[in-house]
Amino acid sequence: MARQIMKSIALPQLGAWLALAFFLVALLLANLGVPEYSHLLHPLALRGATGVPGALWFNLGAFVLPGGLLLLQAHLLRKAVQEASWRVRLGLTLMQLSALAFAMQGLLPLDQRGVDAAASRLHVLMWMLWWIAFVPGALLLALGLLRQRRGLAVVSAAVGVLVPLLAVWAPIGAWVGLAQRLAFVLWFGGWLLVSRCLIGTSASAPKSLPPAGR
Repeated sequence: MARQIMKSIALPQLGAWLALAFFLVALLLANLGVPEYSHLLHPLALRGATGVPGALWFNLGAFVLPGGLLLLQAHLLRKAVQEASWRVRLGLTLMQLSALAFAMQGLLPLDQRGVDAAASRLHVLMWMLWWIAFVPGALLLALGLLRQRRGLAVVSAAVGVLVPLLAVWAPIGAWVGLAQRLAFVLWFGGWLLVSRCLIGTSASAPKSLPPAGR
């Protein structure tokens, strides 16, 4: 019984850590075959554009595997919030949609012919869905956890605000690459924090989350 409880606690957290690890490894190996690629100057998705050497493997490591792991994690987390308020449950659902959109960025890579190409438009659409779904998800989780986890609620709200600031408005000129990567790392950090809180709360006190209907 104890082993089953430990397994249910560890799996979601492990998924978040593995997702971040795959993402960071992909970043570290991004220059292989493309030495002129710069994390400071170039958008992350440019490394996985069609026709770039090793684009398939980069997209798998940077987008598909991390997004897939977080989708699985969100599915496991849903069991921990079954008795939680609608804000927590809806917030987690939106974060799950954000993870799906993140993975789809790797399955729908950019086209080197430009952003007007059909493939590039689909990629940009997934990128927009990634942060548009995450922002209200993080804010709803912050509202739902405000009474029981005030510290987490504040951090969750801050992450929900900072991700679009870094991903959308900050990438200007020489900061485009760095700002975007900070937004992605912050997004993974939000997943780690929410995962630890929801699973830890569920394991220690199943009724400590805000009850449904409030």
